[in-house]
Amino acid sequence: MNPLCGRCNLVVYPTEKVNCLDKYWHKGCFSCEVCKMTLSMKNYKGFEKRPYCNAHYPKTSFTCVPDTPENLRLKHQSEMQSQVRYKEDFEKNRGKGFSVVTDTPEMQRIKKTQEQISNIKYHEEFEKRKMGGDVPRQQPSNPSPAAFQPPAASQNFHYEPAPEPVQPVRQAAAAPPPSAGRYRAVYDYAAADEDEVSFVDGDVIVDVQQIDEGWMYGRVERTGQQGMLPANYVEAI
Repeated sequence: MNPLCGRCNLVVYPTEKVNCLDKYWHKGCFSCEVCKMTLSMKNYKGFEKRPYCNAHYPKTSFTCVPDTPENLRLKHQSEMQSQVRYKEDFEKNRGKGFSVVTDTPEMQRIKKTQEQISNIKYHEEFEKRKMGGDVPRQQPSNPSPAAFQPPAASQNFHYEPAPEPVQPVRQAAAAPPPSAGRYRAVYDYAAADEDEVSFVDGDVIVDVQQIDEGWMYGRVERTGQQGMLPANYVEAI
């Protein structure tokens, strides 16, 4: 049985049938709803299963909603819910030393770069100490060159404390005093040199001594190993 036309409701025969917009049309009936221009499958635009030309295609427009009392109430309620949720998250995260960050490839790249920079800085400082780089730092505390000129006794008096600045470096390689601080590891760290110590997240570091701004010396309570460790991988407890 032949279907009916979507516009004139007459029988559509196969030789003049146009199947579009879930309906069947005569070729002459498949025209714009406004200007009645005959359309084809290439230039029509459908809206609510009715054909339109490009010029008369209905355009959607946004409707402005007035600030009625009900809308104002819903807006205020949404703001209150947002504040309550923020306070709940704030209370949950209070007291935590760090936030859990997704280990994305970008975060892994940044973490690796920071480790390399920290290792380079540590090795530079270590080489300076190894070559006696700490001795010139104590020179400003000594008297001016004129103080060394008059008597020989004065020269000996100022020369004797010279080895003392080296002592902290030697003691750094030995066990630190028991009164040093306690720290907890917040990241895993693998030793990159023989004078460093490895640890995992959650390990307790005891007998900690501050070496410089980026490095410490301590002993891992779990393994008993001691050595240098980066300061930004631990937190005080």
